[in-house]
Amino acid sequence: MKRILVVANHTLCEQHLLDELYHRRGDGPVQVHIVVPASHPLGTWSEGSVRADARGRLDDILDTLAVAGMVATGEISDASPYTAVGDVLRHRVVDEIVISTLPSGRSRWLAQGTVRRLARYGLPVAHVVADQVEAMA
Repeated sequence: MKRILVVANHTLCEQHLLDELYHRRGDGPVQVHIVVPASHPLGTWSEGSVRADARGRLDDILDTLAVAGMVATGEISDASPYTAVGDVLRHRVVDEIVISTLPSGRSRWLAQGTVRRLARYGLPVAHVVADQVEAMA
């Protein structure tokens, strides 16, 4: 069974990511673990509200994947996607990483070189980009 680590936050419940996971399932059974870096939005926020919003998105995607018959688990983690992945890899074995981001120009993760940095973990990294995510505060 292929073990996939998904890294996403605001793009977590978008169709582009679901399509990618369904496509990967076509190669045989997959086990998905989702890490949601609790990234801080622009403007006013509280740590509790950021984590609650991330938890809501995580619960939604886990429910969606369960309905589709996919084995999936998940967790809320460090605001840095690179650090969040490192934390997961300390206690979980994965075969590849799938990262979902906002488009270039809107994505802080892309501006920070996160996709390139994730490759340092020595695993294949697939990058998918959302195209219809609404603007965030």
